Amino acid sequence: MKNLVFVGVFSLISTLSFSQVKKTVATAKPAVVSTGRNISITLTPYKNTWISLGSYYGKGKTLADSTFVDEKGHGVFKSKDKLTPGIYFVVSPQMSVLFDFLMDNKQQFSIVGDTAHKDQVVITGSPDNDLFKNYSQYSITKGKALSELNSAYQKATTKADSSRLRDEILKGNKELQAYRENFVKQHPTALLSVLFNAMKQPEAPAIPVINGKPDSLYPYRYVKDHFWDDTQFNDERLLRTPFFETKLDNYFKYYVVPDADTIYNEVKYILLQARTSKEMYAYLLTKFTNKYINPEFMGQDRVFLNLFENFYAKGDTTYLNAASRKMIFERAYSLMANQIGAQAPVLDLTDTTGKNVSLYNLDAKFTFVTFWDPTCGHCKEEIPRVDSIYKAKWKDLGVKVYSVIIKDDLLKELKTFLKDKRISSDWIEVYQTKEARAAEEAAGQPGYHQLYDVFKTPTFYLLDDKKRIIAKQLSLEQFDALIAAKLKK
Repeated sequence: MKNLVFVGVFSLISTLSFSQVKKTVATAKPAVVSTGRNISITLTPYKNTWISLGSYYGKGKTLADSTFVDEKGHGVFKSKDKLTPGIYFVVSPQMSVLFDFLMDNKQQFSIVGDTAHKDQVVITGSPDNDLFKNYSQYSITKGKALSELNSAYQKATTKADSSRLRDEILKGNKELQAYRENFVKQHPTALLSVLFNAMKQPEAPAIPVINGKPDSLYPYRYVKDHFWDDTQFNDERLLRTPFFETKLDNYFKYYVVPDADTIYNEVKYILLQARTSKEMYAYLLTKFTNKYINPEFMGQDRVFLNLFENFYAKGDTTYLNAASRKMIFERAYSLMANQIGAQAPVLDLTDTTGKNVSLYNLDAKFTFVTFWDPTCGHCKEEIPRVDSIYKAKWKDLGVKVYSVIIKDDLLKELKTFLKDKRISSDWIEVYQTKEARAAEEAAGQPGYHQLYDVFKTPTFYLLDDKKRIIAKQLSLEQFDALIAAKLKK
């Protein structure tokens, strides 16, 4: 049976591990204020030691400040600058999370706590934390009750009991959500209201019947259209929560069609909304860059190229260090010429007899292009597998193999490998001579390593009869399935 319990997020925060804390101070640039922050803390039983202040930052955690507590366990987190508000926590000298609290906008309050009673921390001078404490107590109580109901639901032996318990669980979840909604109405400017709005996800409505036909896609469209209601992407406080980035990932996973153009349109909208916040904008641009620079699915690297062309190439590089900027630009240049659907870059290389053989002179329904090294361990496994599939299926289907050896000094190793592994003799085995490479460099022309993004071996491409790129970087099984699908179509 499915777990139906929806336990409040904040009631779980203090149980999280601090094993992934970044060892650097947060780089947030808070609003300029005259008073800054002055947060007094008395923490039993620590004496004459350092304790820290941490915050959530996307899916991770980061340190924001530290203070030395004296023999009475007293210290002060103090600075002329404020921290970006959000969910923060106190960190022990052993780097474990002790308890969480809200960093409000004023940041002039005191904390008194005892590690033996983490649920009895007293925060004075912060109305936001008063509200937070009330909610935490409610959500813990409600969460415990829902957990007990869920446990009973899992053990139910009759249909009647299952139905009754399920109704009680759903009722409890609705009560928890109603609490949050009422809180937002009563305290619209509270930090907790911002967090509640960011947490919530629209409930899918029932499938409507229109002109006698059910519209099965309506619930999906409704949730997608309302997924980000009341969420401002330029609000830096969202980065200081453990749920914003997870919600963002779920949106792209479940509600965005995994087509590169569709993804980019969503990414572009979010980035433009976030642009007035330097920190949020930089964080999201970096996140999307990292996700699509080496994407999970073939063809989605076009999202990264769109980001490069419309953001990085237009000057959005001020927050990058030199190494990051170099990596992003080089990666973009390596992907520009080998996008799915594009014409494959020209290859006019030398075969083992000294004859030039052009890729575009091959007449084939499909051309399988390989870039490999006969001394590469992975190549020694994969190339014989390519040959096995070629002999068993591809040759009869009109596939030809254009095999590029990436080093000009491995001809002896190549011939030995081909003989020992009994690789098909009708493969086109080619390489680039030193003279050809020198002429290419002298002319300032990009080499095939860049044009075909060859930075690991083996690298595979599948081309159609017009030498357009159909696929790249797939497994051999996926290439085989794609060829079969293309022929069937």
